[in-house]
Amino acid sequence: MPTVIANGINMYYEIHGSGEWIVLIAGLGTDSSIFRQYIDKLAKKYKVLIFDNRGVGKTDKPDIPYNIQTMADDTLSLLDALGIGEAYVLGVSLGGRIAMELTLSHPEKVKKLMLVSTAPSVQVKLSIFPKIIKYIRSLNKSEQPYYAFISQLKASSGYDCTERLKEIKIPTLIAYGRKDKQITKEQIDEMREKIKYSNLVEFNGGHLFFIFNSEQFTKEILNYLS
Repeated sequence: MPTVIANGINMYYEIHGSGEWIVLIAGLGTDSSIFRQYIDKLAKKYKVLIFDNRGVGKTDKPDIPYNIQTMADDTLSLLDALGIGEAYVLGVSLGGRIAMELTLSHPEKVKKLMLVSTAPSVQVKLSIFPKIIKYIRSLNKSEQPYYAFISQLKASSGYDCTERLKEIKIPTLIAYGRKDKQITKEQIDEMREKIKYSNLVEFNGGHLFFIFNSEQFTKEILNYLS
């Protein structure tokens, strides 16, 4: 089981394929297994890094408050520990906020940014939230302690980089499901406007379109990177 000490915690990771690096950052309550259906296609051309965020999977789950800056520092420390100087970075939902913070704090690490089902801030809509979390957590290979889930949730909901979006000056792909009930089209349009070198691709489906439309999603990612 490959692990490394990064930012003071033991982090689980996997590397697949060869070529330029692409780093995939998972969302709230999900471990790296959520990316399984994409790895084979991505790894034909790229060196793919997946890992478990703090609080989930085989990575340490300290019972302390989390925040997005800390989770971005986890990612940075992991990249440094593995000798990764620059990479394409894709973040899903909570992982998108981690990716944004990583880009804002260390733009030299990010060659292209891909933001999937995410926004610079989020207000949890409790009417739909439990159903989504029940499904995506069912995809995990391991159980997540409740306290760790809440720590991730508070980190996600406590973050807002809306006013800093204009500082992102690298090519950025924004991928959005038209029926997403967790983020608004207004937020997506604001991201598109404030991130100078951004492109928007809309998909049928909601917050989890990247799972249910995985073939189209993977094709768009590969097209964008090439």
